[in-house]
Amino acid sequence: MYVRKKSNRSGSTSIVIVDKSSGKIRYLKTIGVSSDEQEIAAFFEQGKKWIDMHCGHRDMFLESERQREEKQVTEHLLNNVENILLNGTQLILNEVFRLVGFDAINDDILRHLVVARLCQPASKAGTVDYLKSYFDEDVELHKVYRYLDRLHNSLQDKIQRISVEHTRRILGGHIGLVFYDVTTLYFESDHSDELRERGFSKDGKHSQPQVVLGLLVSRDGYPLSYSLFNEENGIMKYLLEAEFDISNEIPLLRSGYSATAEIILNHRENVLSIEEKHIAYQKDSTCIYVLDKNRKKALRKNIELGVSDGVYTEIVNGVCRDEQIVINYD
Repeated sequence: MYVRKKSNRSGSTSIVIVDKSSGKIRYLKTIGVSSDEQEIAAFFEQGKKWIDMHCGHRDMFLESERQREEKQVTEHLLNNVENILLNGTQLILNEVFRLVGFDAINDDILRHLVVARLCQPASKAGTVDYLKSYFDEDVELHKVYRYLDRLHNSLQDKIQRISVEHTRRILGGHIGLVFYDVTTLYFESDHSDELRERGFSKDGKHSQPQVVLGLLVSRDGYPLSYSLFNEENGIMKYLLEAEFDISNEIPLLRSGYSATAEIILNHRENVLSIEEKHIAYQKDSTCIYVLDKNRKKALRKNIELGVSDGVYTEIVNGVCRDEQIVINYD
């Protein structure tokens, strides 16, 4: 294998790689074509390097020079890096923040606080340090303190509306069953005020001021609303009387036993109902699909819904008992 200068009819010269093994001449590659002597010489050198590369021949001086150049380029690149950000989670959560709809508030501090809370829950000062260290976000600590007041006083309703609309979209247009629970949060302080009062604490901090945090979620755990209040105004207390037989399963009653009570908010008997998963939600209407009289075609019917237990939903109007519902209508 060698480099050959091949004269062309046009007067130019082609630099080609030639293989003459087995007594036959084969042109493997054309390095370049030129009429300029300097370019022809440069192409010729490139051809020799190509042969060395593909035949396994290496010039130790050229290899040393190549390694030296690579080291210089690498050092130059690293010396000009001003900052390294570990912001992969931030990029993902920023997109989730937008998809839920919270970008409608158009407030960067809210977005930074949400992302930091999910990535690295910390104190307010710790959150500011985390945003700067990992995401290079400059958020002043005093703005965080002020923002929490603004969040509670003026943005709570808007945030809850966005959360409800997102949950409705996720669940196909109908939320249905919801769950509500409360917990206590205590403060490392000896002073009470109109919101923070001493009282029952799930953490056993009965001597310290407490607040009660309530959270409303959908059946799949999507948050809908929250509330913050003191124990006196927030927790409703009931005295329930119940009679039950002592059995082997409950041999002895002890202090601290708890029970679960089911509270029925609404009740219907002998009504038309359907499994909630078979109801279709289209824009502002709810519908189901039923077979026509010939039982050959699915017809869409708008329906009015009543009470629901999260599995079955009452149909108040729109369909008769003798109509056959189509379950798979896609």
